[in-house]
Amino acid sequence: MAEDLGELLVPYMPTIRVPKSGDRVYKTECSFSYDSPESDGGLYVCMSTFLGFGREHVERHYRKTGQSVYMHLKRHIRLKATGASGGAFPKRINGRLFLELENNTDMNTEDYEYEDEAKLVIFPDHFEIPLPNIEELPALVTIACDAVLNSKSPYRKLDQESWEEELQVSKFANNLVQVDNGVRIPPSGWKCARCDLRENLWLNLTDGSIMCGRWFCSGNGGNGHALEHHKQMGYPLAVRLGSITPDGADVYSFDEEEAVVDLHLAKHLAHFGIDMLQMQRSESGVLDNEVKPRVNDWEVIQETGLKLKPVFGSGYTGIKNLGNSSYLTTVMQVIFSIPEFQRAYVGNLTRIFDYAPLDPTQDFSTQMAKLGHGLLSGLFSKPPMKSELIEQVMKEEHKPQLKGINTRMFKALMSKSHAEFSSNRQQDAEEFFLHFINLVERNSIGSENPSDVFRFLVEERTQCCQSRKVRYSQRVDYIMQMPVPMEAATNKEELIAYDLKRREAESAKRPLPEVVRAKIPFSACLQGFSEPENVPDFWSSALQAKSAGVKTSRFASFPEYLVVQIKKFTFGLDWVPKKLDVSIDMPDLLDINHLRATGLKSGEEELPDIAPPIIIPDDPKDWSRNHFMESPDIDESSVMQLAEMGFPLEACRKAVYYTGSMGAEVAFNWIIAHMEEPDFAEPLTIPGYGTVTSTSSHVQNALLNQPPEEIVALICSMGFPRNYAIQALRATNNNLERALEWMFSHPESEEEAANVSGYVDTENNGIITDGEQEGPRIKDGNGRYELFGIISHAGTSTMSGHYVCHIKKEGRWVIYNDHKVSASERPPKDLGYLYFYHRISC
Repeated sequence: MAEDLGELLVPYMPTIRVPKSGDRVYKTECSFSYDSPESDGGLYVCMSTFLGFGREHVERHYRKTGQSVYMHLKRHIRLKATGASGGAFPKRINGRLFLELENNTDMNTEDYEYEDEAKLVIFPDHFEIPLPNIEELPALVTIACDAVLNSKSPYRKLDQESWEEELQVSKFANNLVQVDNGVRIPPSGWKCARCDLRENLWLNLTDGSIMCGRWFCSGNGGNGHALEHHKQMGYPLAVRLGSITPDGADVYSFDEEEAVVDLHLAKHLAHFGIDMLQMQRSESGVLDNEVKPRVNDWEVIQETGLKLKPVFGSGYTGIKNLGNSSYLTTVMQVIFSIPEFQRAYVGNLTRIFDYAPLDPTQDFSTQMAKLGHGLLSGLFSKPPMKSELIEQVMKEEHKPQLKGINTRMFKALMSKSHAEFSSNRQQDAEEFFLHFINLVERNSIGSENPSDVFRFLVEERTQCCQSRKVRYSQRVDYIMQMPVPMEAATNKEELIAYDLKRREAESAKRPLPEVVRAKIPFSACLQGFSEPENVPDFWSSALQAKSAGVKTSRFASFPEYLVVQIKKFTFGLDWVPKKLDVSIDMPDLLDINHLRATGLKSGEEELPDIAPPIIIPDDPKDWSRNHFMESPDIDESSVMQLAEMGFPLEACRKAVYYTGSMGAEVAFNWIIAHMEEPDFAEPLTIPGYGTVTSTSSHVQNALLNQPPEEIVALICSMGFPRNYAIQALRATNNNLERALEWMFSHPESEEEAANVSGYVDTENNGIITDGEQEGPRIKDGNGRYELFGIISHAGTSTMSGHYVCHIKKEGRWVIYNDHKVSASERPPKDLGYLYFYHRISC
């Protein structure tokens, strides 16, 4: 049998690879769908590219690449047999669980046992070889299979500075015994039970005792009373007071001697009257919204305490929180409630998947189509059926209810090369929205651009206060930013009284009074938006000198969908970011037609069109102030030799520069040694010169988004039309490798480019003229809108907290709180951060 298997695999041996350092192995998720080893059909991992495919998509990859050998992974989940021993961990069948899968299902792991199954499958005949099979398989195949099974997550950060330790689940959490001694923990005023320390305090989760932590060499910490208490009583887990938030807390296991995860932390804290959503004492451990006013923004935004009815089906799929990822999930839920985005990606799903590049995990359109289909198909939002549950029990098989879809692959692509979004920290939803729009723009050149619905023109009128002359200009924008005039609060007396009570409570270490937030009329915010603002360092062309200037903004066009941002986040006197706790009566119907721009009015005189004088710096080496420096000498012929081999152009330029222009062979060796570095393809930057390109014309090309002529010529030499080459380079930021992938994945654009004459006007330095393209597409119309989406933020700053979104669908409001999707009872229209309006007819 061993010889038969060896002979069977001989023709496929060149296509079976052993993963090496830097290879990403996708063994937990399909590249085109949210299928995983827990899905009915399992997951197929290509043994050459290490991409994962669900049963519906593996055939496409086989037809497209000819790759025949895949590893099929399947996890079976069954109810434990009656009388089976329990424990902190599920029973393991066949020795071990070799798939590192997250628990993405709504079930208690104590009640189920898992069995992981792996086998090699050879297409197209679907010949199966069970694994492990060391004796019968060739050594190379065995090594490759072991490497795939033991590979780490492709999303694990390689940068040590941004790497965060992955905490383990405590073995004591599932069966933790809690003493029913009537202890209730107040929301403030804590003190160690054995000394007077009020810092570094830990709450023992068994008996509710509060003790100080251990002393540190830095001179802070505590007297170690929490550890002493553990040694005396043996109670294993403690949580640090002050670290508790709705997202979790710092939990320490004395027996395991490390920080751990307590999967039942909310229940353990509720035993002592602590609600993770608010950190306030309650008699029952759960707040009753009918008894106590809901004033905490965490409660109001998440509609805590209300009996929310879950909703299922198309458009009602939740997204699992990956840890401070709610800024992304809320934005994408709103995005895919908009028909234009649904049509662009889900409507074109088959074409997008068929023309996807060889690595679909790095293709924007593919991952957008995948996410859109996951949210809109309803496949991952099905209510449990009683008949199905009975059938599962009879068969001892369990089909778990998913906790929403997992967006790790999508987040990895969206945050690529972005330091903040690639971290595990909470981010600003408004910043991510603009980042997302930028990605849509870059990846929609030559095809439908759904972000057109958000784009509008702003007319800025700048007036010189001394000469009274004006200048009108226009810019593109996507968000209407609304200021918050705190001085316009209608409940100033209540705010003063609350502030006095709060200070007294803090001084006496008593529980804080109920929050009173400022009530700001929406009309005051709208007035603040339309009022003139001072222009710092305004240079008047009429006076040929600096002068006082004021600027007024108006809408030169109204978008199809209007995004309104309430500017709640600001900086305190200590420059620490903070959030304005305000309530604004946002309208369901909004009319801003009175903000329509009028252009130059009768009697106004325009400022002369004269540019400020150019000041030449004293230090000519300062590239950031003097753009007339000559770039360092780089051998462009060596650069192009390397680029023809398929390496990124910027990497080739760096290789030639750092090897002293000693020839393509020496530069090639530099590329091989540095190609796994994260900034490998980033532009060459030299102190004193800034970002370096081959010639001064390249600086102009970059400013005009005109691809370098040598790259255009290189692509044209492969037989592609010139217009098509320019279109592809513009869509990929002038990256040769990505441009070629783009061209193969957008064949329909070649026909469009061939039909366009004079797409680039060389006499106009590469600028697209009016006769060639209209410029930014603007969907103008009337300024009457209706509210359909709200993204709210709970917390004190954008660096922390949690986002929730409410969307109006089928005439009712629906709350999307991570994986939980329910019919909303009280949408927080007055506490939102981003508001989404759609245009209505007059």
